[in-house]
Amino acid sequence: MPLSSPTSRRVLRHRRAIQIDAYAREDGLWDLDAHITDIKTRDISTASGIRPAGVPVHDLWLRVTIDRAMNIVDVEAVSDNVPYPGFCNTIGPAYRAMIGLNLMKGLRHELKQRLGGIAGCTHLTELAQILPTAAVQAYAGEVIPVQGDADVKPFQLDHCHALRTDGGAVAKFYPRWAVAHADDSTT
Repeated sequence: MPLSSPTSRRVLRHRRAIQIDAYAREDGLWDLDAHITDIKTRDISTASGIRPAGVPVHDLWLRVTIDRAMNIVDVEAVSDNVPYPGFCNTIGPAYRAMIGLNLMKGLRHELKQRLGGIAGCTHLTELAQILPTAAVQAYAGEVIPVQGDADVKPFQLDHCHALRTDGGAVAKFYPRWAVAHADDSTT
């Protein structure tokens, strides 16, 4: 179901698009290719000059290579369009500071420590912050079992509202792992 109809006439002025493609590599590693664009629907004046409508203000790429345990083993960052050419597009090599981090263990904190503020690009760092959930989606059913078995609780349980072990979805789809809700106790 889409969003409700707007209650007022409106005009599109800006579009941010984020796309992440996950690739299983023949060497057993995975590449997460993340891309972010910011595009204005009108010409805008910036400190570096006029940016015509439709030409991205930001057109940035981040490739993170991970192993099956979600450890980052390689990183590449490229800035094709930036608001300050010759400045913004020089930060790419700094993102190699992500090598050695784990997507599921304190990534956001480490990104802030290593690439926050003037040490990085706000937009590339923001893009890096959403990689954990993209990796989980890519790995689901291939690297991470989603059905579980009699002895192993499926990884996704208790990681979101719908899949809480004391909720209806788990009772219906994963009854082996369902637990009684604290309010369901009988006297």
